[in-house]
Amino acid sequence: MSKKINLMGSEVVKGFECKPKKLDPNKPIMFYKAIVYVCSDERCAKAGKSDKAVELREIVKELGLQKGKNRIKVSRSLCQGACRFRQVVQINSDSPNQKLWLKHTQKFSKEDWKELFLKLANDEKVDKNLIDMKVYE
Repeated sequence: MSKKINLMGSEVVKGFECKPKKLDPNKPIMFYKAIVYVCSDERCAKAGKSDKAVELREIVKELGLQKGKNRIKVSRSLCQGACRFRQVVQINSDSPNQKLWLKHTQKFSKEDWKELFLKLANDEKVDKNLIDMKVYE
């Protein structure tokens, strides 16, 4: 039986993708170029009708953006309070796209996601399907 090793080079606990067998509290946390939060709460999940986070992780891997300086992480989130725009995705990035909210991502094709991830990786501006944000007083 071969050992499973995570992206940080640590042996993984059986049944997990990345949980290290031995925790090293001095090991640095991995850098992410962008973190993509996919709403997987009730309304957004129904709009997508699939496990969007898993699909997006596969696209990230296909593009080679799961590691290195342009690493993109895809995480599930619960309700982000923008249900009328389902399926919502929030992106936090260190690029010009610092904080983005995307609407109706259930309509995105695989090519749309590839284009988006490559723009994030290359510090290019993302400009479609954005939700206008406003602070209400």
